[in-house]
Amino acid sequence: MTFSNLILCHAIGFASGCILDQIFGDPRWFPHPVIYIGKLIAFFDRKMNKAEISGGKKRKLGILSAFLTLLITLSVTLVLLVGAYMIHPVLGTVIEAVLTSTCLAAKSLKQESMKVYEALISMPPGERISKAQKAVSMIVGRDTDRLSEKGIIKAAVETVAESTSDGIVAPFIYLLIGGPLLGMMYKAVNTMDSMIGYKSDKYIDYGRAAARTDDFLNYIPARITAFLMIAGVYILNKLHAGGEGGELCTAKHSFEIMKRDSRKSTSPNSGWPESVMAGALGIELLGDAYYFGRKVHKERIGDNLRKPEKEDIVRANRITSVTTYISFFFALLLLSILLTIIML
Repeated sequence: MTFSNLILCHAIGFASGCILDQIFGDPRWFPHPVIYIGKLIAFFDRKMNKAEISGGKKRKLGILSAFLTLLITLSVTLVLLVGAYMIHPVLGTVIEAVLTSTCLAAKSLKQESMKVYEALISMPPGERISKAQKAVSMIVGRDTDRLSEKGIIKAAVETVAESTSDGIVAPFIYLLIGGPLLGMMYKAVNTMDSMIGYKSDKYIDYGRAAARTDDFLNYIPARITAFLMIAGVYILNKLHAGGEGGELCTAKHSFEIMKRDSRKSTSPNSGWPESVMAGALGIELLGDAYYFGRKVHKERIGDNLRKPEKEDIVRANRITSVTTYISFFFALLLLSILLTIIML
């Protein structure tokens, strides 16, 4: 198989995987790789993260568990890909498309965040908050049992913003560069961070390697995401100028809030897409939150031009959808240019 044919198969697999994610998302019947990566992380957590172990040793074991998780994930992915391509290029392309789709979370992010919106607009007053708290607990890592309606909306919007980077744009970038190998590597690190990357007593040492690796891998993608989101805000304002759906602030305002507030987050990366989202919606995001019963101070970002409202979840998803399409366009453009250069 020539290099040009391999790149062509990669381009087809990448594009097909992106389309599969848009159509099917993460169907419950499908054996999603992240489920098994999660089980692997949980296994190492049980075996290595013992309460009686010292902090220094926990940090070393955390590095070991992260290394083993990545090694196993990459090995299985490599065997699947190489084996499929050795049997036939078409089978290899199909496997690459399926694996690519599992690395992306565009449709599932919208589905899960919109469940919060549906709970807020459709449930009876007596059940609205509890149902919305339960729905938002499925997509955030913070404690949700004490969130007000405003807090629920903000949590959902923040998650949509952050996940635009680590659930869509960052996987796009790693899949584009290295196919499912780098895509699965990124998903493994991201899953480790979501499971053990907390600053709680249990994970402050053991999960440090996972959290730092996730910060490193998301450093450039988060900043690219912010600028793509600003482009998305600009496009949406042009499409809905003066009409329904044109409730967003200007792209210029989003950019100004990003410059001012992107570094206020406790994370080195999440503040970039979150500040753009806050600027686009004209609301304040972040602020103090509870994690595992402990209050964590977070600076507020954005301008308090108005109070958060339920429709902000819809608007946030609209921005994410346009950002996804922009990312897909640029990814295909880069692949087309690469193929053209190779074919010359």
